[in-house]
Amino acid sequence: MARAAEAVSAYRSLLRATRKSFAGDTVMLKGSAAEVRQKFEENRGVTSEAEIQRLLGEAREASSFISTMIVQAKLNSRGGYEVKPDKDHAGATFEIPSEQILNKC
Repeated sequence: MARAAEAVSAYRSLLRATRKSFAGDTVMLKGSAAEVRQKFEENRGVTSEAEIQRLLGEAREASSFISTMIVQAKLNSRGGYEVKPDKDHAGATFEIPSEQILNKC
């Protein structure tokens, strides 16, 4: 039962991270929530303690990565993109995508 509570906690943590990182971006919010759910559903039947530990570790790592390493650029009134990192992103290195990559989106 404790593992189930851990899994639910990891699931919720991932959803909170995606809601924060993708706030205002409906497409990414829906897509990321669907991806998180799919991954958890795929592994619902895992019974090996070692595998469960590995999966929970991956979920915690993903949640941390999403929270600290993903910042969405927003189109400003001048036609450019702005990135506004918050305190969670302190010390992170930012990789700004080229215009070519942005135009594909």
